[in-house]
Amino acid sequence: MTPQRNLVPNLLRLTPLAIFVVITVALTFASPRFLDVTNLLNIRVQSSYIAIIAIGMTFVLLIAGMDLSVGASMYVSAAIVGLYFSGLPVWLALPLSMLIGALFGSVNAVLVVVLRIPAFVATLATLFIGRGLALFISQTKMVFASDAILAFAQTAVLGVPLVIWTLAVLMAIALVVERMTPFGRYLFAIGSDQTGAIKAGLPVWRTIFTVYVVCGALAALGGFVSFSQTAVASSTFGLEKEFAVVAAVVLGGTSLFGGRGTVLGALFGAVLVQTVQNGLVLVNANPYIYPIVVSGIIFIAVLLDSVRTTIVARLSERRIRVEPKTTRRAIAQTGTLL
Repeated sequence: MTPQRNLVPNLLRLTPLAIFVVITVALTFASPRFLDVTNLLNIRVQSSYIAIIAIGMTFVLLIAGMDLSVGASMYVSAAIVGLYFSGLPVWLALPLSMLIGALFGSVNAVLVVVLRIPAFVATLATLFIGRGLALFISQTKMVFASDAILAFAQTAVLGVPLVIWTLAVLMAIALVVERMTPFGRYLFAIGSDQTGAIKAGLPVWRTIFTVYVVCGALAALGGFVSFSQTAVASSTFGLEKEFAVVAAVVLGGTSLFGGRGTVLGALFGAVLVQTVQNGLVLVNANPYIYPIVVSGIIFIAVLLDSVRTTIVARLSERRIRVEPKTTRRAIAQTGTLL
C-alpha cells in the first residue's frame, strides 16, 4: 500500500495512545495524587500480572485463537500452591505454579488441536471447569499466601520491584521468540492463513498446541504474581480477568483475526487498562461502574480492531482498471491493444 493508503490504518493504530493521553490528562485534573511517583509506580506494579498473561494471550491471538480460561488458570494454580506447597521457597513454588498452568493449558490444547473443538467454545468450557475445580479444592474458602510468596512482591532489586524484573525478562524472551525465531514466524503465518501454512508444510498443529500450553503457564505465573500482591486468593480470584487481558492485547495492536500484533503492544495495553482502574479508585467512583468501564474499554478495543482490519482488507484488494469502450472494441476486432 502507498503511504497515503497507509494513513488511515496508522491513525487507527495510534488511537489507543490518544485514549491513554486523554485519560491521563483527565485523571490528572480529577485527582492530584494521580501523577504522584508512588502512584505511577503502583500502576506499573499492579499491571505486571496482566502484562505477563497478555504475553501468552498475544501468541494465542496471533494464530487467530482465543483463551477465555486464563482467569481460571490463575485461580487453580494459586489455590494448589497456597494450600499444598506453601512451605516451598519461591524458586520452587513459582516454576511449580507455571507447571500447573501448563497442564491446564495442555487441556485446552488437546481440545483445540486433537478434538478440533473451536477455541472459543473449548476455553469457555475449561473456564467453568477450572473455576469449579479451584472452588472444590479450596472448599470456597480463602487461601492465604505464605511469607515466602508475599516476599516475592515485596522484594526489590536495584530499587526496582522483583515483579517488574520478572516482567522485563519475560518480555525480552517473548520479543526474541516473536521476531527472531522460526516459531515466531509460524505464529504470523498461521494467523494470516492457516490453510496456506498447512500446505506450506509448517508445523501448524504442533505450534498451536505449544501456544496454548505457554498461555496456560503464563496465566499461572500472572496468578502467582497477583497472589503475592493480594496475599489471598478468594473465590473471586482471577474472575473475569480474561476480559481485561484480551482488552490489553487488542488495545496494544494485536488483531483478534490473527496474523498481526506484538507482545510489546500488550505491555502498553496492560498499563492502559490498569491506569483506568487506578483512576476509578482515586476519584472514588462507584464500584458498580468498574465493570461498565472495563466493558467499554473492551468494546473500543474490538471496534478499533474490526475497523482497522476492514480498512486494511479493502486497501489491499487488487484494483481492476476498466479500459475505455473504444479500446475494448479495438482489442476485440484486432486481438491487439492499440
